[in-house]
Amino acid sequence: MAGGEAERLVAAVDIGGTKVAAALVDADGNLTAGARRPTPARAGAEVVLKTVLDLIDELATDPRWPEVTAVGIGSAGPVDASAGTVSPVNIPAWRGFPLVEQVGAHPAVRVPVTLIGDGTAIAEAEHWLGAAAGHRSALCMVVSTGVGGGLVLDGRVHAGLTGNAGHIGHISVDLHGDPCPCGSVGCVEGLASGTAIARYALAHGWRAPGADASAAAVAESARAGDPVALAAFDRAARALAAGIAATATLVEIEAVVIGGGVAQCGPVLFEPLARHLDTFAALPFVRGIQVHRARLGTDAGLVGAAAAALRIR
Repeated sequence: MAGGEAERLVAAVDIGGTKVAAALVDADGNLTAGARRPTPARAGAEVVLKTVLDLIDELATDPRWPEVTAVGIGSAGPVDASAGTVSPVNIPAWRGFPLVEQVGAHPAVRVPVTLIGDGTAIAEAEHWLGAAAGHRSALCMVVSTGVGGGLVLDGRVHAGLTGNAGHIGHISVDLHGDPCPCGSVGCVEGLASGTAIARYALAHGWRAPGADASAAAVAESARAGDPVALAAFDRAARALAAGIAATATLVEIEAVVIGGGVAQCGPVLFEPLARHLDTFAALPFVRGIQVHRARLGTDAGLVGAAAAALRIR
């Protein structure tokens, strides 16, 4: 971007079930002054808020803070972008929590605050600077502690009325499945998140090689041929494939972009995903979906929150 537009600076915050991150981001998507802290997901509402505000205060020590023109927040959902509230499934104390109002009232924040869901943030980021940039219609996903998603339709990010369009993690793909904290049953998130992968593996006899019992450790065992670990990833990939195919059937996406910690596990996820997509994406207009690894890694949520605040689109 040319002129003064390229010099615009925003503060971006990415709130997830595992960590909260913040950074200053310019209009070219460059991140500086980054900081992150673990999410106190089981703590009270004010404790979680304090984590967010403390990170903003840390950004505010940067000498360029007076140049910041907006704050963009991407949060685990569901969110209500129009009301400025959040109700993350994996942060129980925040239900209808007035996040925009609380951040906007913080003394260090004297600029507009924009809220989007984390799935929409991923879509914003990957469509702007990442793997979805060359596609007019795509589903962009994060598979991590939870499973979220956002849609690019007709060349633009489509957030929906409240900012939750594309929230694939809470599509039910198992009508007789386990209850989900969202209130439904058999959701993609309950089968395909990193937490779900590790939980399934442990319940079926997998033993962590050390203290690490995460999905990344399950992936290591899967690469070594452990049958339980392989089954855990196959189950996750099947759930993802069913959700992706359902989304493609509804809105005719041409590509899916997958990021998040579980995507970093590589072929142990993507190889069974391709196999199961071949089964579920059966109709002619759904076949041939291109699957891409997200390019922006752990920065995607921050870049997407910044894109929303900068009103790039």
